[in-house]
Amino acid sequence: QVQLVESGGGLVQPGGSLRLSCAASGSFFNLYAMGWYRQAPGKQRTLVATITRDRTADYADSVKGRFTISRDDARNTVYLQMKNLKPEDTAVYYCNVAAYGSDYRTADYWGLGTQVTVSS
Repeated sequence: QVQLVESGGGLVQPGGSLRLSCAASGSFFNLYAMGWYRQAPGKQRTLVATITRDRTADYADSVKGRFTISRDDARNTVYLQMKNLKPEDTAVYYCNVAAYGSDYRTADYWGLGTQVTVSS
């Protein structure tokens, strides 16, 4: 079992910045791909950014150049630095991790989400 705890969400004005964190804990041997997704009211959950163990990152077109994903494997943590935030970035942001657990299986895990609201 892997538990994910997100933090760093909040209310910010357009053009502002936020940094999201997601810390993984529990029984696992390795964390593989780590990522962030978001879900706005009335919309489907969509990919924001992912990062592999070798630090290969991928971004949704809508956030390229504004968001940066990174990971600290010593802390089992993934980050999302968000700059130049826009009202359309308002959503609940979810952390997702693929982990090789102590049961010798790889599975996907989700955090409970953190709210990001961009508004003046």
